[in-house]
Amino acid sequence: MRRIAVLNQKGGVGKTTTTVNLAAALAAEGHRTLVLDLDPQAHATLHLGLLPGRSGPSLYDVLTQGMPLPDVKKNVAENLDICGSHIDLAAAEVELINTVGREVVLRDALDADPTPYDFVLMDCPPSLGILTLNALCASREVFIPLQAHFLALHGLSKLLETINLVSRRVNRELRVGGVVLCLYDAGTRLGGEVIEDLDKYFDGKRHANSPWSDAKVFRTRIRRNIRLAECPSFGQSIFQYAPSSRGAEDYSSLAGEVLGRPPAKVWLDDSDSPSSRRAESHEDTPATPVLHG
Repeated sequence: MRRIAVLNQKGGVGKTTTTVNLAAALAAEGHRTLVLDLDPQAHATLHLGLLPGRSGPSLYDVLTQGMPLPDVKKNVAENLDICGSHIDLAAAEVELINTVGREVVLRDALDADPTPYDFVLMDCPPSLGILTLNALCASREVFIPLQAHFLALHGLSKLLETINLVSRRVNRELRVGGVVLCLYDAGTRLGGEVIEDLDKYFDGKRHANSPWSDAKVFRTRIRRNIRLAECPSFGQSIFQYAPSSRGAEDYSSLAGEVLGRPPAKVWLDDSDSPSSRRAESHEDTPATPVLHG
């Protein structure tokens, strides 16, 4: 089983989009996959068609009440399950403060789950609190979604410092698997410069004992795509909503890289041109999205 925390303390970088659609791509290839929504905003839960508070218990009940994961999980597609979130999960940060071993509650729950998953992907909140710490202690890998902007690099050293601390003190198996470039625009020079800076950053900080000694910048880029922005409002992954879109191509390619295959270089074609983006934005879409609430 590969346990992967998808983490960035900065919001709006494609973290939930990557968690949900990478999980859907892996499930579509026949790998039994579980999504854990650790963000109280419950965006991954909504993205996969569940209504927080109306779809049964959530990860709040697992973390604070000791409820077993099988009592919380919902199947949302073939090979794809999710443990949903709820706004109450925000209170878990406070409720767990005086709990002995509070940082390993999620790890213990996963260890007790008899389901033989191939992948567990954890959508972390945009913070470095108790919920994120639980994800880091339960994971063996960290994927870091980033936008190809210089400001997006600002908090990377802080994030790596936190990962290093957890690795040294609590979870020695924890490693940084790589960086996923999201909202990517191949037509700008800035994107290439940021990627070059990322490569230099990791190369300059590699040493045998660091959690990022084998980290890489995934060659697949998740391009800006209107379909990826639309599909959460319909409670669907990109593969259900627009299986022939660039977003589906990119996440299929990323799943291939995660599985050890070379990336499909779909992001280098001329569909990144402004005219193509305008054409895509005017494609027919379902008339009315599902309104969650």
